[in-house]
Amino acid sequence: MADPNVRHSKFMSLVLRHRPELIGLELDDAGWADVEALMAGAREQGYDMDLARLQDVVATCKKQRFALSDDGKRIRANQGHSVDVELGLEPETPPDRLYHGTVDASLASIRQNGLSKRARHHVHLSPDLETATVVGDRRGAAIVLVILAREMVAAGHEFFVSKNGVWLTDEVPPEFIRFPD
Repeated sequence: MADPNVRHSKFMSLVLRHRPELIGLELDDAGWADVEALMAGAREQGYDMDLARLQDVVATCKKQRFALSDDGKRIRANQGHSVDVELGLEPETPPDRLYHGTVDASLASIRQNGLSKRARHHVHLSPDLETATVVGDRRGAAIVLVILAREMVAAGHEFFVSKNGVWLTDEVPPEFIRFPD
């Protein structure tokens, strides 16, 4: 039987990152939403969502996509928004190398244009090969690109790290990407 938390996590990602209007949810400027409103909207969409389920989804999500406020009354996605939010992240110094998982069909465009955030707020980068491989595998056979993060910082690019360890930047120009042979 499929894990019901996965279904709930996907729904929460949809409404907290991309389509809060689907359930009439309001996000504040930092992406926070009222937990009660999220649960009520989820129930209206046919999800068995109570506080215990919501807390379990937050706690057990392998990618740690969500954060609860200290008082437990608000929730937000940690990153990946296509709606306008300000996560309040401060610039941080990344490791020398970061990684990006992709698939063969994207390589020609990446070679020419680099990585761009497109509809999202940032390009997402992984701190290790294993995570980047998992990310790339979601769309086919993963190809992992090495990002020369230290060189990007020296060239004036800023990096941020989300609560769940995903590194974020506005773009990665092609000259800072090492492609596999």
